[in-house]
Amino acid sequence: MLRYILWRIAVMIPTLIMISMLVFTIIELPPGDFFESYVEELRAIGEKADTQEIEDLKARYGFDKPAPLRYFDWVANFVRGDFGYSFEYRMPVADVVGDRVWLTVLVSTVTIIVTWLIAFPIGIYSATHKYSWGDYGLTLVGLIGIAVPNFILALVMMYFANIWFGTSIGHLMEPSFINEPMSWAKLKSILEHLWIPVIIIGTAGTAGMVRRVRANLLDEMHKQYVTTARAKGLHPFRTLMKYPFRMSLNFFISDIGSILPSIISGAEITAVVLSLETTGPMLIRALQNQDMYLAGSFLMFLAILTVIGVLVSDIALAILDPRIRLQGGRTK
Repeated sequence: MLRYILWRIAVMIPTLIMISMLVFTIIELPPGDFFESYVEELRAIGEKADTQEIEDLKARYGFDKPAPLRYFDWVANFVRGDFGYSFEYRMPVADVVGDRVWLTVLVSTVTIIVTWLIAFPIGIYSATHKYSWGDYGLTLVGLIGIAVPNFILALVMMYFANIWFGTSIGHLMEPSFINEPMSWAKLKSILEHLWIPVIIIGTAGTAGMVRRVRANLLDEMHKQYVTTARAKGLHPFRTLMKYPFRMSLNFFISDIGSILPSIISGAEITAVVLSLETTGPMLIRALQNQDMYLAGSFLMFLAILTVIGVLVSDIALAILDPRIRLQGGRTK
């Protein structure tokens, strides 16, 4: 096991190097840079840019150098913990993403926990009551939840909230707390607004997990070892939880690789619709404006979390299911 983990960690290094090259190339592909886009925006509204300030920023952050040199400078600074400067927000990247990261982690973590608490009992019920009226009803609700995109559900809820209650359900807090330091009043406001994005973002995830729990559990319940356990007189609930349910969790463990980056990135389109103060809208805007250091650093964080998540899921799968082996080889 230790040898396997060390080998996977060693493989992560060239993987992340290749990802960093790809991220830098994608950001560099569009013509121009942030400064040219900024000048064009000022011209569109009839203002004049400070050319001297722009030239100073270009020289300070190496935009007058060739792309390969800028790539190496960016990677070297990233490894040292210097994530660069956000030209749009005019402050270091670490300061820009600070509060938004914690808000995104809060929304995503609560959404994931609520999804698990709802999906697993419903999935178990549907699998153990196959083709019952309850199973049909939950299946219908689940299919509707999968079919309706989160941002459409957000628009519908915003419309009816405005029509019925005359209130807006956007943002994660009262507007007066935005850009203010954390306090008990701000935390209370966040918790009061939190349930709306949790419901909207978690709908599709809950519906999809219910279907997967049901399908995997049904597949395991018809295997021979379950029949043997029942024949030996083991209690039905203990038989269900100890054997088929445990084996049906493989898909759940393998999803860790995608869960970790989603905790940081959040639901981007839904966050834009609801005007949430999370990292999703910030990332989209940074990519649109070619804010290189902000977009590149954020994408690299997602890549690192994905690689770590895949490693954790592989190790957890080997521990959970003895049929999975970390090393290949013939079995006699």
